[in-house]
Amino acid sequence: MHASSVSSIPGVFFSNPKKLSPSVSAVLKSSESMTAKWAQKTVTIPPQNRGCHLVTSKIVREIEEDLSEFKCGLAHLFLQHTSASLTINENYDSDVQTDTETFLNRIVPEGHSAPWRHTLEGPDDMPAHIKSSMFGCQLSIPITNGCLNMGTWQGIWLCEHRDHATPRKVVVTMNGSV
Repeated sequence: MHASSVSSIPGVFFSNPKKLSPSVSAVLKSSESMTAKWAQKTVTIPPQNRGCHLVTSKIVREIEEDLSEFKCGLAHLFLQHTSASLTINENYDSDVQTDTETFLNRIVPEGHSAPWRHTLEGPDDMPAHIKSSMFGCQLSIPITNGCLNMGTWQGIWLCEHRDHATPRKVVVTMNGSV
Protein backbone atom coordinates (compact mmCIF):
# COMPACT_ATOMS: atom_id res chain seq x y z
CA MET A 1 0.00 0.00 0.00
CA HIS A 2 1.37 3.42 -0.96
CA ALA A 3 1.07 6.35 1.39
CA SER A 4 -0.90 8.22 -1.27
CA SER A 5 -3.69 5.64 -1.10
CA VAL A 6 -4.50 6.35 2.54
CA SER A 7 -6.93 9.15 3.34
CA SER A 8 -6.43 11.76 6.03
CA ILE A 9 -9.34 10.31 8.01
CA PRO A 10 -8.15 7.52 10.33
CA GLY A 11 -9.93 4.26 9.62
CA VAL A 12 -11.02 5.27 6.09
CA PHE A 13 -9.20 3.90 3.06
CA PHE A 14 -9.63 5.09 -0.51
CA SER A 15 -8.05 2.98 -3.25
CA ASN A 16 -7.52 6.01 -5.49
CA PRO A 17 -7.78 9.32 -3.63
CA LYS A 18 -7.20 11.32 -6.85
CA LYS A 19 -10.58 10.15 -8.19
CA LEU A 20 -12.67 11.21 -5.20
CA SER A 21 -15.94 13.00 -5.81
CA PRO A 22 -15.96 16.75 -4.99
CA SER A 23 -18.10 16.16 -1.88
CA VAL A 24 -15.72 13.53 -0.47
CA SER A 25 -12.76 15.82 -1.21
CA ALA A 26 -14.50 18.63 0.69
CA VAL A 27 -15.06 16.35 3.67
CA LEU A 28 -11.40 15.33 3.65
CA LYS A 29 -10.26 18.96 3.53
CA SER A 30 -12.67 20.11 6.24
CA SER A 31 -11.69 17.16 8.45
CA GLU A 32 -8.13 18.44 8.57
CA SER A 33 -9.24 21.39 10.72
CA MET A 34 -11.55 19.38 13.01
CA THR A 35 -10.63 18.09 16.40
CA ALA A 36 -12.37 14.94 17.56
CA LYS A 37 -13.57 14.59 21.13
CA TRP A 38 -15.16 11.88 23.26
CA ALA A 39 -17.01 12.48 26.52
CA GLN A 40 -18.98 10.16 28.79
CA LYS A 41 -21.19 10.76 31.80
CA THR A 42 -23.55 8.57 33.81
CA VAL A 43 -26.85 10.28 34.59
CA THR A 44 -28.90 8.90 37.49
CA ILE A 45 -32.66 9.27 37.11
CA PRO A 46 -34.46 9.18 40.49
CA PRO A 47 -37.07 6.44 41.01
CA GLN A 48 -40.18 7.07 38.91
CA ASN A 49 -43.69 5.72 39.19
CA ARG A 50 -44.62 3.08 36.67
CA GLY A 51 -45.20 4.64 33.26
CA CYS A 52 -43.44 6.75 30.64
CA HIS A 53 -41.61 9.85 31.84
CA LEU A 54 -40.11 12.74 29.90
CA VAL A 55 -36.47 13.02 31.04
CA THR A 56 -34.95 15.19 28.30
CA SER A 57 -34.29 18.22 30.53
CA LYS A 58 -32.73 16.10 33.32
CA ILE A 59 -30.34 14.42 30.88
CA VAL A 60 -29.42 17.64 29.06
CA ARG A 61 -28.81 19.43 32.38
CA GLU A 62 -26.37 16.68 33.43
CA ILE A 63 -24.40 16.60 30.15
CA GLU A 64 -24.71 20.28 29.15
CA GLU A 65 -21.09 21.27 29.86
CA ASP A 66 -19.65 18.58 27.56
CA LEU A 67 -22.51 18.77 25.04
CA SER A 68 -21.96 22.50 24.45
CA GLU A 69 -18.43 21.85 23.13
CA PHE A 70 -19.52 19.72 20.15
CA LYS A 71 -20.12 21.30 16.74
CA CYS A 72 -21.21 18.06 15.09
CA GLY A 73 -21.46 14.62 16.61
CA LEU A 74 -23.56 11.88 18.10
CA ALA A 75 -24.89 11.23 21.60
CA HIS A 76 -25.45 7.60 22.50
CA LEU A 77 -27.66 6.93 25.54
CA PHE A 78 -27.52 3.49 27.16
CA LEU A 79 -29.83 2.45 30.02
CA GLN A 80 -28.13 0.00 32.39
CA HIS A 81 -31.29 -1.88 33.32
CA THR A 82 -33.51 -4.71 32.03
CA SER A 83 -36.90 -3.67 33.41
CA ALA A 84 -37.08 -0.13 32.05
CA SER A 85 -36.53 1.31 28.58
CA LEU A 86 -35.64 4.42 26.60
CA THR A 87 -37.50 5.82 23.63
CA ILE A 88 -38.03 9.09 21.80
CA ASN A 89 -41.61 10.25 21.58
CA GLU A 90 -44.05 13.16 22.04
CA ASN A 91 -42.79 15.84 24.44
CA TYR A 92 -45.91 18.01 24.69
CA ASP A 93 -49.10 16.08 25.43
CA SER A 94 -48.78 13.82 28.49
CA ASP A 95 -51.78 11.80 27.27
CA VAL A 96 -49.35 10.13 24.85
CA GLN A 97 -47.38 8.81 27.83
CA THR A 98 -50.54 7.51 29.50
CA ASP A 99 -51.83 5.93 26.28
CA THR A 100 -48.47 4.24 25.67
CA GLU A 101 -48.50 2.70 29.15
CA THR A 102 -52.11 1.54 28.62
CA PHE A 103 -51.15 -0.08 25.30
CA LEU A 104 -48.12 -1.85 26.80
CA ASN A 105 -50.20 -3.25 29.66
CA ARG A 106 -52.76 -4.62 27.19
CA ILE A 107 -50.28 -6.43 24.96
CA VAL A 108 -48.03 -7.73 27.77
CA PRO A 109 -50.25 -9.21 30.50
CA GLU A 110 -49.17 -9.64 34.09
CA GLY A 111 -50.49 -11.22 37.23
CA HIS A 112 -51.04 -14.81 38.30
CA SER A 113 -52.99 -15.71 35.16
CA ALA A 114 -50.16 -14.57 32.85
CA PRO A 115 -48.10 -17.36 31.24
CA TRP A 116 -44.72 -16.32 32.69
CA ARG A 117 -42.37 -18.72 34.46
CA HIS A 118 -39.96 -16.04 35.71
CA THR A 119 -41.91 -14.70 38.71
CA LEU A 120 -39.38 -14.78 41.58
CA GLU A 121 -39.06 -10.97 41.60
CA GLY A 122 -42.80 -10.33 41.42
CA PRO A 123 -45.62 -10.52 38.89
CA ASP A 124 -44.53 -7.29 37.19
CA ASP A 125 -40.91 -8.37 36.58
CA MET A 126 -41.20 -10.62 33.52
CA PRO A 127 -43.61 -8.25 31.77
CA ALA A 128 -41.11 -5.46 32.51
CA HIS A 129 -38.34 -7.43 30.77
CA ILE A 130 -40.53 -7.94 27.69
CA LYS A 131 -41.54 -4.26 27.56
CA SER A 132 -37.89 -3.26 27.92
CA SER A 133 -36.99 -5.49 24.97
CA MET A 134 -39.77 -3.96 22.88
CA PHE A 135 -38.54 -0.36 23.27
CA GLY A 136 -34.88 -1.09 23.91
CA CYS A 137 -32.27 0.32 26.21
CA GLN A 138 -30.40 2.69 23.90
CA LEU A 139 -30.83 5.76 21.71
CA SER A 140 -28.63 7.68 19.28
CA ILE A 141 -29.25 11.39 18.85
CA PRO A 142 -27.34 13.77 16.55
CA ILE A 143 -25.49 16.69 18.14
CA THR A 144 -25.50 19.98 16.22
CA ASN A 145 -23.84 23.17 17.50
CA GLY A 146 -23.83 22.02 21.13
CA CYS A 147 -27.44 20.79 21.22
CA LEU A 148 -29.26 17.49 20.85
CA ASN A 149 -30.77 17.75 17.38
CA MET A 150 -34.30 16.45 17.90
CA GLY A 151 -37.57 17.47 16.28
CA THR A 152 -39.83 20.09 17.81
CA TRP A 153 -42.16 17.54 19.41
CA GLN A 154 -39.55 14.92 20.32
CA GLY A 155 -38.40 14.16 23.84
CA ILE A 156 -36.44 11.42 25.60
CA TRP A 157 -38.63 9.11 27.63
CA LEU A 158 -37.62 6.75 30.40
CA CYS A 159 -40.30 4.07 30.55
CA GLU A 160 -40.48 2.49 33.99
CA HIS A 161 -42.06 -0.95 33.76
CA ARG A 162 -41.93 -1.95 37.45
CA ASP A 163 -44.30 -1.04 40.28
CA HIS A 164 -41.44 -0.51 42.75
CA ALA A 165 -38.81 1.36 40.80
CA THR A 166 -35.22 2.07 41.73
CA PRO A 167 -32.94 4.84 40.48
CA ARG A 168 -32.04 4.26 36.82
CA LYS A 169 -28.62 4.93 35.31
CA VAL A 170 -28.18 6.20 31.76
CA VAL A 171 -24.64 6.26 30.33
CA VAL A 172 -24.36 9.10 27.80
CA THR A 173 -21.41 8.87 25.41
CA MET A 174 -20.78 11.79 23.08
CA ASN A 175 -18.35 11.92 20.20
CA GLY A 176 -17.75 14.26 17.32
CA SER A 177 -15.97 17.41 16.23
CA VAL A 178 -15.34 20.36 18.52
